[in-house]
Amino acid sequence: MKHKLFVTNFNKNFTGVSATAANVVKAQAGRYDLHLVGRPLPGCPAPTTVKQARALSRGGAIWHVRRNTEMRAALWARDVLRLPIKIVFTSAAIRRHSAFPRWLISRMDAVIATTDAAASFVPHVRAVVPHGVDTNLYVPAADRAAAWQALGYGGKRGIATIGRVRPEKGTDQFVTAMLPLLRDHPDAVALVVGKASRSHQAFQDKLKSVIARANLSDRILFVGEIPSPDLPKLMQALSLVVQLPTYEGYGMVPLEGMASAVPFVGTDTGYYRAFTADGIAGTIVGTVGQATKAADHILNGNVERMGAQARVMACAGFGIQSEADGIDTVYQTLSGQILAGQMLAGR
Repeated sequence: MKHKLFVTNFNKNFTGVSATAANVVKAQAGRYDLHLVGRPLPGCPAPTTVKQARALSRGGAIWHVRRNTEMRAALWARDVLRLPIKIVFTSAAIRRHSAFPRWLISRMDAVIATTDAAASFVPHVRAVVPHGVDTNLYVPAADRAAAWQALGYGGKRGIATIGRVRPEKGTDQFVTAMLPLLRDHPDAVALVVGKASRSHQAFQDKLKSVIARANLSDRILFVGEIPSPDLPKLMQALSLVVQLPTYEGYGMVPLEGMASAVPFVGTDTGYYRAFTADGIAGTIVGTVGQATKAADHILNGNVERMGAQARVMACAGFGIQSEADGIDTVYQTLSGQILAGQMLAGR
């Protein structure tokens, strides 16, 4: 009999956490009696409600949570309603959590950290399992140039940064790096993919003004948020991904690019350095000037070579099935504990 598994997703917005959860759920299909709880995720089963999840958990289940609100719901089910469940929390943060999240995490039955660095900030770590990318969804384009032309952004090749428009994500650093780069590469167009919240609208407007003064408004484009189903098509059309955040817990964008045979330039945060494989698939930089130089080097005849190597790295070391297998080892241990508890209760 398949184990009951409830994967929670309470955030109405499609975030990086949502994307990694969706990837895993799709990879876990068929392994478990799996139920998504809360909000829908692309390519995943239709979600059930928390109330329904509680009713279905009476015979024992694992709840996999990733956010504070989800931990709270699971703790209520286990500790107040006394349901026979085990709670797994995935932690990607590489900084100390604030007091309340720390307390919530301390109540988990198991924690899965995405990196060794993340594991150092949380208790009850049962496994370190890096996030994986769906290498069947993110694939190289048959013709990169044609794929870019089909998107209609102009130019002959594309560069992109993907994420919310705000200082922490390094949007301003990206723009600053692109200004001299695009002058030397007149065939390239740079995209800022992501939306600015109301609180960061002035930040975005200021960047657009800087771009306008440089006469590059037609070549550095703010295209807003792109629906998740359309991202693979965008990614495979790019020649370069540039991610320059000041902080990133893990960071899936370079990995999605790698699976699509797109090299990247990134700051030394998240898991970016591990992705590069010592410069084979990407380049880690410390300043905006270095980012410009690294991007220039890749665009000057190294896109195809590094992209091909990036694809190999993504498939060999960061596939989604590897993540699903790593998580499964934790589930199996907890399922055994649930079964043992039920046997003792039946005596």
